Amino acid sequence: MKITIFWTWYVWLVTWTCLAEVWHEVMCIDIDENKIENLKKWIIPIYEPWLEDLVIRNYKEWRLIFSTNAREWIEFWKAIFSAVWTPPDANHKADLRFVREVAKTFWEYLGNEYKVFINKSTVPVWTWEVCTKIILEELEKRWESDFSFDIVSNPEFLKEGIAIRDFMLPDRIVCWIENKKAEEIMNLIYKPFLRSNRPIVFTSLKSAEIIKYASNAFLATKISFINEIANFSEIVWANISEISKWIWLDDRIWTRFLHAWIGYGWSCFPKDVQALIETWKEFNYDFKIIRSTQEVNKIQKTKVIEKLLKKIGSLNWKTISVWWLSFKPKTDDIREAPSIEVINKLLDLWVEKIKCFDPVSMNNMKTIFWKNEKVEFTKNNYYAIEKTDALILLTEWDEFRIIDFEKMKNLMSWNIIIDWRNIWDKSEMIALWFDYEGIWK
Repeated sequence: MKITIFWTWYVWLVTWTCLAEVWHEVMCIDIDENKIENLKKWIIPIYEPWLEDLVIRNYKEWRLIFSTNAREWIEFWKAIFSAVWTPPDANHKADLRFVREVAKTFWEYLGNEYKVFINKSTVPVWTWEVCTKIILEELEKRWESDFSFDIVSNPEFLKEGIAIRDFMLPDRIVCWIENKKAEEIMNLIYKPFLRSNRPIVFTSLKSAEIIKYASNAFLATKISFINEIANFSEIVWANISEISKWIWLDDRIWTRFLHAWIGYGWSCFPKDVQALIETWKEFNYDFKIIRSTQEVNKIQKTKVIEKLLKKIGSLNWKTISVWWLSFKPKTDDIREAPSIEVINKLLDLWVEKIKCFDPVSMNNMKTIFWKNEKVEFTKNNYYAIEKTDALILLTEWDEFRIIDFEKMKNLMSWNIIIDWRNIWDKSEMIALWFDYEGIWK
């Protein structure tokens, strides 16, 4: 099938590439001419494992096409995906201006053949009505009568770092459709992904629009919940790693997102939790649990600094190393990454130098701290700890679970380690004469 898509950033680029990988012909539209030209040169704007190889192969085989010309591709292609960014506005609600722009572009080039407008962006309930109103009002102005279209809600559930696997082997594919004609098109688009008994679920409209927010809010709540248990465990001298492990064995709960750590970051969890909270003003419903989730997450990000201060005292004239800056492993995404808040807090406490390392996200982080001479980005993790007074570990990249600890001790001025992902064993670290602190275990 021929598919037109609006926007080419982060998990969306994964989505379009995976659709091309199963032999759909996919046209990616973006208003950023520089980004489109770079994609044509195989310069991938994000890091995601295996993505570059898939983009190059499908581009070479003409199944993945990049363009800034919306008209050419909407007029002749049947399925049009809207996957634009919905950032928080000044009031922390989801900003739908880009969604509206795509809807306007859709009606402008709709033509006379039947088309499906598929919204894949994370949007609040009733966004379908907003898009429908824009399209119908403008068509009426043009006195159009011979047109046919449907709107579909189709949220995404990809996790950065394993987004390709998530798309090719989805837990579920959620859709809201109006009629059988649109259902047939959605089944045709996703047919290659249903062969391994992965379900495509057709829900009611409001359910489809709420599912993504509810999923993200629930996962964020799991993170804040286990962090609260970890903080209490420290007070009573309990072991959070043991507690988490035995909670996992309850098959109603499962393991994912039940690790004590610095808290959630990323673009989606913070903005979607806040956007869901903000809907109470419109519908007069107070999300008490979700508000508490957000508050616990804010507190958790500062606790790593509290741990460091207890170990080292004043940070004046101290050099601190920060390992791994992205909000999670296997991505270069630093949106809402806890590392940003940690670095800023260290700077507020008059640290002499902060030496940073991350396998893939340092270029993105440099755009934030490039003017600050106290923040240094090193070429590998060992350079980052040379002559430092303490190491703060913020992201659990698997590549660095096994480290030359003897080399670390020789490089560091002091052997203080604040492991805020609990990736190393405390007893082993103490046996190696490190002054080690994790989230209580």
